Amino acid sequence: MNQREKFGSRLGFILISAGCAIGLGNVYRFPIITGAYGGAFFVLIYLGFLILLGLPVMCCELAVGRGSQRSIANSFEVLEKKGQKWHWMKYLGIGGNYLLMMCYTTIASWMLIYFCKYVTGSISVYKTAEELGGLFGATVSNLPLQLISVAFTTVLCLLVCSFGLQKGVERVTKVMMVILFVLMIVLAVYCCTLDGAGEGLKFYLVPSLDKLKEAGVWTTISAAMGQSFFTLSLGIGSIAIFGSYIGKDRSLLGEAVTITALDTSIALMAGLIVFPACFTYNGGQTADAGSVGATFLLTTLSSIFNSMPGGRIIGALFFLFMIFAAYSTVIAVFENIVSFWMENTKLSRRTISFINMGLMMVLALPAIFSLNIWGDITIAGLGFLDLEDKLVSNLALPVGSLLYVLFCTSRYGWGWDKFYAEVNTGNGLKLPKWLKPYMSYVLPVIIFIVLLMPLFG
Repeated sequence: MNQREKFGSRLGFILISAGCAIGLGNVYRFPIITGAYGGAFFVLIYLGFLILLGLPVMCCELAVGRGSQRSIANSFEVLEKKGQKWHWMKYLGIGGNYLLMMCYTTIASWMLIYFCKYVTGSISVYKTAEELGGLFGATVSNLPLQLISVAFTTVLCLLVCSFGLQKGVERVTKVMMVILFVLMIVLAVYCCTLDGAGEGLKFYLVPSLDKLKEAGVWTTISAAMGQSFFTLSLGIGSIAIFGSYIGKDRSLLGEAVTITALDTSIALMAGLIVFPACFTYNGGQTADAGSVGATFLLTTLSSIFNSMPGGRIIGALFFLFMIFAAYSTVIAVFENIVSFWMENTKLSRRTISFINMGLMMVLALPAIFSLNIWGDITIAGLGFLDLEDKLVSNLALPVGSLLYVLFCTSRYGWGWDKFYAEVNTGNGLKLPKWLKPYMSYVLPVIIFIVLLMPLFG
């Protein structure tokens, strides 16, 4: 195997890891689900679960990556004891990465299409959510357009990976993340000056027991638990791979806190855009629990942009931001896939990247076709795009996270002592010893509850 690549800087590691976590689901789903479940109290509960769930699991992933200096392809084989079978986890991990990209590249391509519509001004004639719903249906039914946009997304992002960790992934993602933050701040500042911004911000930032009761206390708690768990893309090795590229100079809890803080700041800023806009141009209507999806973004929110003065520019900037959010995740996951191949074959990074360009286009076809020529084909009532998304969100991520936690804390895996030593190596925040009972016994139960939640939703 070739010598292990390393990040050129700590900033590169932080921004790329955050870029992996900061994806479309986080950016559009967080403000929408916040609106659906009562506003500010949901935000507080979400932040609490982020600390209880997200940070410990991220520490486990980063520790396995750095301790093994491998991707999910071989990390468990390096760390497990002789005769153990933890290395079977790699099949779930790499399968989850491919499954995620099979649907995610399709959704990411919609951001590209709508950015082009705002740049050209062709979308400006559609004013209502109903009209934009018709446009969305026509867009996803346009098979040549879908194939071209998904191919562009796939080829571009894998091309970035083909240039290497520092010259490709790190260099490009750092630029995208900086632009992403700038765009987000500009849009948030603008929306906070709108006429209805005060009411929108009150709904978003001031807790109300009435809104909590209206949404339902347990429903809000379970929704916050699920959102806090899925927002960081944990469980399939997408974060562990970046742990394998860093040195031992910084403790992993501190790095996990920084990554989570960046991810959360983007989610919170998304709310500063959506709620002032909704309360100014949409009568305070956000979304209900049944419409927490990309269609809200491409219909209701787009109708709001088209009602604003200068909405064409605002819409173009917003969807440019969404492209960077989407592509940073795609590049990060593709890097995990490329690293998997590099550790298990003698092929070069560039050859692997080009092979996966063709492979991913073939694997993405069911999701693309489910929106048009295979629209009538369903499995368990779901089209291929929705089915792939559910399998990743409801199965691969929670099961993978549960296995990471058990591997790091159980004496039948890597073990608490080795995990504890790895996560606390270096300068920075240290994981307290008293967390051992929580991470060993309580955290697995919580993750198991998250795993079961869709069955009772």
